[in-house]
Amino acid sequence: MTWNKSSHQGNFGFPIGPGAHGMIGRGQKAKDTRAAMRRVGVYLKRQQIRLMAVVFLLGATTGFALLGPFLMGRAIDEYFIIGNLKGLARISLLMLLVSVITALTTWLQTSVMAGVAQRVVRDIRNDLFAKVHTLPLRFIDRHPHGELMSRLSNDVENISVILNESVTQLIAGVLALIGVTVTMLCLNLRLAIVSLFTIPLMVFLTRWISTHTLEGFRDQQQRLGVLNSFIEETVTGERVVKAYGREQDMLEDFERLNRNLQAAAGKAQIYALILGPLTNLVNNLGFAAVAGAGGWMAVKGLATIGTIASFLSYSQQFGRPLNQVAHLYNAVQSALAGAERVFEITDEKSEPADAPDAPLLQKVRGEVIFNKVWFGYRKDTPVIQGFTMQAKPGQTLALVGPTGAGKTTIVNLLMRFYDIDSGKITIDGQDIRNLQKASLRRQLGIVLQDTFLISDSVMENIRYGKLNANDQEVIAAAELANADQFIRRLPKGYHTILSERGGNLSQGQRQLLAIARAILADPGILILDEATSSVDTRTEIHIQQALLRLMQGRTCFVIAHRLSTIRNADQILVINGGRIIEQGNHQNLLALRGFYCRLYMSQFKGHRDFSLPVIDNGNYS
Repeated sequence: MTWNKSSHQGNFGFPIGPGAHGMIGRGQKAKDTRAAMRRVGVYLKRQQIRLMAVVFLLGATTGFALLGPFLMGRAIDEYFIIGNLKGLARISLLMLLVSVITALTTWLQTSVMAGVAQRVVRDIRNDLFAKVHTLPLRFIDRHPHGELMSRLSNDVENISVILNESVTQLIAGVLALIGVTVTMLCLNLRLAIVSLFTIPLMVFLTRWISTHTLEGFRDQQQRLGVLNSFIEETVTGERVVKAYGREQDMLEDFERLNRNLQAAAGKAQIYALILGPLTNLVNNLGFAAVAGAGGWMAVKGLATIGTIASFLSYSQQFGRPLNQVAHLYNAVQSALAGAERVFEITDEKSEPADAPDAPLLQKVRGEVIFNKVWFGYRKDTPVIQGFTMQAKPGQTLALVGPTGAGKTTIVNLLMRFYDIDSGKITIDGQDIRNLQKASLRRQLGIVLQDTFLISDSVMENIRYGKLNANDQEVIAAAELANADQFIRRLPKGYHTILSERGGNLSQGQRQLLAIARAILADPGILILDEATSSVDTRTEIHIQQALLRLMQGRTCFVIAHRLSTIRNADQILVINGGRIIEQGNHQNLLALRGFYCRLYMSQFKGHRDFSLPVIDNGNYS
């Protein structure tokens, strides 16, 4: 693992080529927040019936809430002032019933809306996760995994919060504002005008603060993604951190990133928290204005005491939705910042789809031809340059060369993790660009140095190679891979649950499970990428025996730095700078006394002073 204070980069699954560091969206202008709201609205539209029920319940709640102050005014004017206790008791019971119904409809609307919010967030998260799996590896390679995880979790959860808490508040606030305004205008025009003077002031304050909070929340979410990426990589590489004594450096880096997040979050929250006191101040001003004007009008005989009491209650109800809508801006800014980040991923170009008439790659013989293949992770920097080779069915080809020569890239191209820039790759005479990717990859089996295991049972990890395989087939594959013996010694045998990435197994045991998985998949072409480079000699013997069974009758591509593992290969391709600089079997290449011979001698003959040839643009001297 390489640590970089300015950026952090992970690796998904199969090794992939270099990419530009950086965060998604960094340096880009924010998208239109209205567009983000419209796109969330598309998901809400799928819950149309439930939303209609929410609106109905909100209307009922608003109506009953408006009825309470009106009944209070009647109670004062028609019963309290004249001392009609029976009438006062009846209307008081009616007001109690209204309060109970209001509480019931409020609970119902909240429950229904919670269901709507969770369904919407479920759909968004499903779509986002599905989108990630359609993105080309070029995109995954460019962006830290912690950042992607942040978008799948934190940003989507922000959308959940806004839907669960704020949509009902917004609708209720709008209905309450309309209902209170109409009721006040019907009761007393003069007092209604006094009550409404706070609206322009509230709108001005909300717009002024929202312009500052949106930028702050967006910056907060971005820095949270950086911090999550750092945490994810640090935890994954904890052994490396401890081995090199970098704990203090990691703490310092974390503290720096944490301070950055604190600064961004503090800036956003300061503006957000200003809104509450300001709106309360405006509400109190409105209440005082109504009380003062109402008192004067009562003295002049222009309004009754009951009407004034109703207006004071309505002025509080009028201020409450304004306050809610104002506070809603803060929640909306945070949620829209998250929604923008989510939709940035969904807007990325997916891996090119198969042509509608793309044929399936059926059972293969295993002839693989690279014909003048050129490829670069960046258009101006070719990694593979005019690469030409042929593997006959059943042959074993070994790819050797210095780090960065292009060995793994060649395998990536064969798997169509990347498409070539020019040239042609064929399997059994069929251009792989014309084939359905899924059928192509089903015919290609992979055993990597860094084995990918899921947090499930040993049985299910092996079955990953063929999901419809029965238990007997899984066990048979494990026996062929020399894995059955150690599996049965595990606490629950084949039903033992593995920890994340198989952390409760040794490296050799993980490799044997990967070989068993490949045996079960029964691919026509096999790819071995440093499959034995991280194990001891005794374990390597077990793995080699398993690999020999797996390789039998298959075309195999073997990437290896330990040349002892590829001496019996039918062809050995010595690669540098994306070109083949030597080609032949083990004995022929030794006879050439070129690059391969010197590399072999330096590994096995103890010639530590034996200088390797200097390679320049594919030529050696």
